[in-house]
Amino acid sequence: MALTNTMTPRQAAGIRLAIGLAQGIALFLLQKADEAKAWPATTPMLYAPLLVCALMVPLLPLAALSAMRRTALIAWTAVAAALSAILAVHAAWTGAEPGRLGAGPLTPPLFVATAAMLFIAHHLVQPADAARKPIAPYADYFDLTWTNGVRLALSLAFTGAFWLLLALAAALFKLIGVTAIGKLIGETAFAFPATGLMFAAAVHMAVQLTEARAGLVRGALTVGLTLLGWLTPLMVLIGGGFLATLPFTGLAPLWGTKAATAILLTAAAALVILINAAYQDGEEPPHALPRAAARVAGLLLIPIVILAGYALWLRIDQYGLTPERVFATAYWVVAVGFTVGYALAAVKPGPWMKPLERTNLVMAAVSVLLLIALFTPLADPARLSVASQVKRLETGKVSAEKFDFTFLWFDAGRYGREALERLKTSRNADIADRARKMAITKEKPLITPAKRGPDFAQMAVYPAGKTLPDSFKAQDWTSSGTDAACTITGMRCSALIIDVDGDGADEVLLASGSTFDIFKSSNGVWRRVAMATGICADANIESALKSGAAQMAEPEPRRDLKIGDQRLTIVPMGDGCRNGVPIGPVWYKTGVIQEDIR
Repeated sequence: MALTNTMTPRQAAGIRLAIGLAQGIALFLLQKADEAKAWPATTPMLYAPLLVCALMVPLLPLAALSAMRRTALIAWTAVAAALSAILAVHAAWTGAEPGRLGAGPLTPPLFVATAAMLFIAHHLVQPADAARKPIAPYADYFDLTWTNGVRLALSLAFTGAFWLLLALAAALFKLIGVTAIGKLIGETAFAFPATGLMFAAAVHMAVQLTEARAGLVRGALTVGLTLLGWLTPLMVLIGGGFLATLPFTGLAPLWGTKAATAILLTAAAALVILINAAYQDGEEPPHALPRAAARVAGLLLIPIVILAGYALWLRIDQYGLTPERVFATAYWVVAVGFTVGYALAAVKPGPWMKPLERTNLVMAAVSVLLLIALFTPLADPARLSVASQVKRLETGKVSAEKFDFTFLWFDAGRYGREALERLKTSRNADIADRARKMAITKEKPLITPAKRGPDFAQMAVYPAGKTLPDSFKAQDWTSSGTDAACTITGMRCSALIIDVDGDGADEVLLASGSTFDIFKSSNGVWRRVAMATGICADANIESALKSGAAQMAEPEPRRDLKIGDQRLTIVPMGDGCRNGVPIGPVWYKTGVIQEDIR
């Protein structure tokens, strides 16, 4: 059926439903292939573009079916499919680990970037096609972008409501013992086609609704954006107050957050959004207050974006590029473009902020180009980061000991693995050895918890002249299994070295307030075997320890710990009881029940 802008609603509905059903079936087949590791999932360079295109590209004809000329829509859909495929192929080529099949190499940022690229580009293409010239009136871009945004939100909400109703139906019928509906909606053979079909139906209804109620939609958008525009003065006060305070606080607190770039770029984005909310399509200037605030906001962007760039440069200069910093640089480039255009619009005489229109169109095109560059070899964050980090390693800015070789193998895709292969032949023996070990093990270390253990450097040891056994200080507290308070990382405790059980070998007691954890050595391994606790929690144990008033008290039949005038009862950390008496070991003078740790 010919795709024209004069087709009837019934024809458009039929085509949209066919597209949605075909999309759902395609996604189902691709999902099953990935699940079964069957063709085309066995060929990642084919599977990746098929998946991305099947998920993203159908949205274009769904949205513009009756609004674009047939040839223009077909050509634009083909171009969009080609661009999406290029991004997906590159992701599969660089990201797939050896032996990894299917959708493994495709990360969420790729799908987000592809969706953003197509959304922005589509709203540059469709108005131009409608106007029959390369650049359409700015109001056309504004109207279409916001209208399609509303349509997309309504379609997603409708599809979500559809699934909520199905879930409710499954729950209701399950109450009477009928589970068929629950099983049906749990089958991917139903879920994918049904979702595609319902989303397409929702898009068609949203298009028809917004076209029939264009004035209503336009009015609602105007009200919403006008209300949002009234927040511009508040944001100007916030941004102005922040900048005015900086001379008194200095930049150190800002750099100390280690998130200065992200926060500043977020503030810049908020200013850009609010300026556009105040400007809208430029047909009617807003109230004097948001109009003045928008001009000031355009100028406030200058110091904020400069600070963001400086913060980003400091991090890159100090630590080199990482994928996150490459993305941040791209965001900063976009922010610079908006800043230049909006600042000129704020000070240029003539119609209010008129240069803003050209800035938005240019930066939309720049954003599309940047997204393509970031997900192709042109500016791939992994490629740029690997080059930066390896250069730092080879020039001695970072030592081989501190260099993150795991980043090359696991987090930088093909570029990182190829760099690791090159480093294996480095003239620096340490670099080459570590690179070879990384390539051999190929095991990504798990996130290791902070090393447990007391702060031995700050630990006071009593009585005077006693020292902690070397085997005690070398204990692996992370894997020892003890939950003693003093084994928390960096905990400052006092230690008492004393023979608790009278066997001639000293135990180590670590003080936590008025409680001692008692550790005993067995074959060089120290384990917590008992606790010594007292009644008076506020007793000055530390003063008594410093005075040397620590000894074992020996009432029959057990030994207690006496610190100054405090008597602490020793409670075994036993494995149970025997004949009603705790065991495992216990500190009884008679030795009848005393057991060793084995």
